Amino acid sequence: MERAGLMFSSRVLTNTLPVVLGILGAVIANLPISILGGQVPAPLLALMPIYLWCLVRPDLMSPAWAFLIGVLEDILSNSPPGVWGASFVLTYALIDRQRDAFAGLSGFGAILGFATSALVACATAYGIVTVYYWHFSPIAPIMSLLAMTVIFYVPVAAILSFVHRKLVGPLRSDF
Repeated sequence: MERAGLMFSSRVLTNTLPVVLGILGAVIANLPISILGGQVPAPLLALMPIYLWCLVRPDLMSPAWAFLIGVLEDILSNSPPGVWGASFVLTYALIDRQRDAFAGLSGFGAILGFATSALVACATAYGIVTVYYWHFSPIAPIMSLLAMTVIFYVPVAAILSFVHRKLVGPLRSDF
């Protein structure tokens, strides 16, 4: 009986960890703390778990979870409603359709693959905000957001890969 409880708890951990890391990314990115005095925007830390787990375990990161993480990003970042939710879902759709191409990338190519996904998310958000306010906003803020997101991807991807190898991957088997 104790083994059944352990198996259940490990399955719950496996199934919730990617989503929890996406939520944690949204919360951390939107903390009112700035190391650089607000000169650059906080990266889209919530997009990184969506990207990784959409590639390696789409069963654990569904479009619904991507949407909910995006809505949380909207709420915490004070964006117009649905901007990041729609952006993350559209980015998820791109990743899902091109999974074989993205999953086969390594090294610098993997960074470019993520940069492409981040570009889609940022361009979608820019387009939605343009329609929402009925005028073109300055492009520099969204471009700096894209740059910060891609720069922070390398260290965050290392952490997410470690979590995947040590926690999610070993607990993957069906009991």
